Amino acid sequence: MKKNKETITYADLPFEELPREKLKAKGVASLSDKELLAILLNTGIHGKNVKELAGDLLGLLDNSKDIPSIREISGLTGIGQFKACAVAAMLEFGRRRYGSYSARIKQPVDIFTLVRHYADRKQERFVSLSLNGAHEVLAVRIVTIGLVNKTIVHPREVFADIIQDRAAAFCVAHNHPSGQIECSPEDEEITSRLQEAARILGLHFVDHVVFSETAWWSFRENGKLD
Repeated sequence: MKKNKETITYADLPFEELPREKLKAKGVASLSDKELLAILLNTGIHGKNVKELAGDLLGLLDNSKDIPSIREISGLTGIGQFKACAVAAMLEFGRRRYGSYSARIKQPVDIFTLVRHYADRKQERFVSLSLNGAHEVLAVRIVTIGLVNKTIVHPREVFADIIQDRAAAFCVAHNHPSGQIECSPEDEEITSRLQEAARILGLHFVDHVVFSETAWWSFRENGKLD
């Protein structure tokens, strides 16, 4: 008997693509952001499986500076009030209980650990990390989302939230969808502009990290930051 597409679940996906099976076998850290959301959503809708629905939700979250409202989440096709409430509740619980606020940036790999889950995106994500005087993380935010292999960043967009956080220092990072982690001329240009602005604002520019799913490249370690 043919299954009703309105109740598409994990059972409708190939075994190796089942997020729950992957979680049980390899642990929660092995799952992508989309897979984590797919587990939370549990089912898809007519014409859209759960992984596609998770992708839509991920897009909303990437474009939001804070946890979206119930109205915004339920505005996505296939996510009603019930699921929207569950998503918002779990996002808030995660922030309260396991937020990155206790993390401390001592070396580039610490930055990579906090942002590497963005590496599977098809477009560049330019991310800022606000830090206190001890380089403890106050906030991690997506500043801009770019084209397939290029993002356009203005210093005012980077510093707006950092200043609001009353940060003493900051880091930035962005993914290269191509998988190549060497910095580009555009990367060097924006880093230079951020460094100049940071001096004026009295902020310590800790590092700029370019990353893929498995590796990272540090401006400071490569002598491209004063």
